Amino acid sequence: MLHYPDIDPVAFSLGPLSVRWYGLSYLFGFLCCYWLSVVRGRSRGWSAQQLADVLFYVAIGIIFGGRIGYIVFYEPSEILIRPWTLLAFWEPGRSFHGGLLGVLVALLFYVRFNIKQFVRLNDFIAPAVPIGLGFGRLGNFLNQELYGRITYLPWGMVFPQAGIEPRHPSQLYELLLEGVLLCLFLVWYGRKPRKLGAVSGMFLLIYGLMRWLVEFVRAPDAGHGFVLFNWVTMGQLLSVPMIIFGLWLLLNKREC
Repeated sequence: MLHYPDIDPVAFSLGPLSVRWYGLSYLFGFLCCYWLSVVRGRSRGWSAQQLADVLFYVAIGIIFGGRIGYIVFYEPSEILIRPWTLLAFWEPGRSFHGGLLGVLVALLFYVRFNIKQFVRLNDFIAPAVPIGLGFGRLGNFLNQELYGRITYLPWGMVFPQAGIEPRHPSQLYELLLEGVLLCLFLVWYGRKPRKLGAVSGMFLLIYGLMRWLVEFVRAPDAGHGFVLFNWVTMGQLLSVPMIIFGLWLLLNKREC
């Protein structure tokens, strides 16, 4: 059994301003995504300025899509009570699936609704996305949130905010699976010429499957529990369309 390390959530302070590790993890994630895209873009005709513009659209999509998705998927009653909460991105509460949809919408605007260019852009940036996911899960771990279910395996960890029972450090599972391993695989897979939409499809399929599996050891979202059959979580339910669409992109014989 392991115990959560004594980590101060505040990295440093500048007068009244406190900078938290949680926020820095997202910043590092963005910077590393940009770095990998620049490295891969040199041989594909992408300039650093173009990629900076893409990253700006991605950031907007994550910020607003993540917030809107969380309210729509997890707190829909809030829309009637406080409709402005949809855009209250400074409040806690984010959804990866909402952030993904937000990024897709933002990138559609970036390419001015040119579908082939949109898919081509997604194929290019897909290998960098897991870096951001990995840093995001590291931020969850540092923030002691989204921890796993109770376990008595040797690596079960006691999180002070989750009681005295050891739990799966599911944030670290996701960091490894959806972050490190998925990034390495997509970089390798994307090195060879693939049909349009294949890299995007592989990302959607593998992430969806990994997320589905990890949800079996991750504690259901507080206040929501299971949403179907008393064992399916919202994260699993939202991953199903990703898996289906990812398979369609991979098996579709025609270009998108």
